[in-house]
Amino acid sequence: MADLPSQETPIRLQGQILLADPSLREGSFRHSVILVADHDPQDGCYGLILNQPSEHRVGDFLREEQFAALSRIAVHVGGPVAHQHLTFAAFWWTAEKGFRFATRLSAPDAVRHAKNSGTLVRAFAGYSGWAEGQLESELRHRSWITTKASRQLLSHAHDEGLWSETLRSLSPFHRILAEAPDRPETN
Repeated sequence: MADLPSQETPIRLQGQILLADPSLREGSFRHSVILVADHDPQDGCYGLILNQPSEHRVGDFLREEQFAALSRIAVHVGGPVAHQHLTFAAFWWTAEKGFRFATRLSAPDAVRHAKNSGTLVRAFAGYSGWAEGQLESELRHRSWITTKASRQLLSHAHDEGLWSETLRSLSPFHRILAEAPDRPETN
C-alpha cells in the first residue's frame, strides 16, 4: 500500500469513491461505498452512501403526477445526517471527462436528468458529512480506501454487493479483503 500523505499535504477527494475499510464492522458505514460530492479541507466533506437502499420508493413520498418518472426509483440511505430530507443525484459518463455527477438535486431537476439517455438518477434520504479535518484524519488512520469512480459504477446494482464488487476490482490484495469473513478470528 502507498504511504498516506502527511498532515501538511492536502488531500483532494471530490469525485472520489470511499470504500469502508473492512475494520469498520458496525454502524452506518459498514461496507459502505460513498461518493464524495464536495470536499474542502477547510469546510469539510459531503458525500452519499451509494449502496444502502431502503425499503421505500420515491413514489411512496412524491405522489404528484409531475414526479411520476421518479416513482419507481429506490430511496437510498445517503448517510447518518438529515434522514428526513429527500434529495436526488444524477450520475453519467462522458468520453471526455469520465464519471460525472450532480447532487443535491430537487425533484424537478431529477426529472430533467432522468430524461437524459445514459444518466442514472438516485434518491437519497440523508447524507454523510465530515467536519473540517475529520475525514482526512480517518484516511490517515486507514478507515477508508479511496478509488476513482469507474464507468462500471453506473451498471452495478447499488446494493450491499457494490462494496465487495468494487473492492475486488482494485487489486489481488483487496480481493482477499472483500472475500474475507467479517470476523476471521471466529473461524
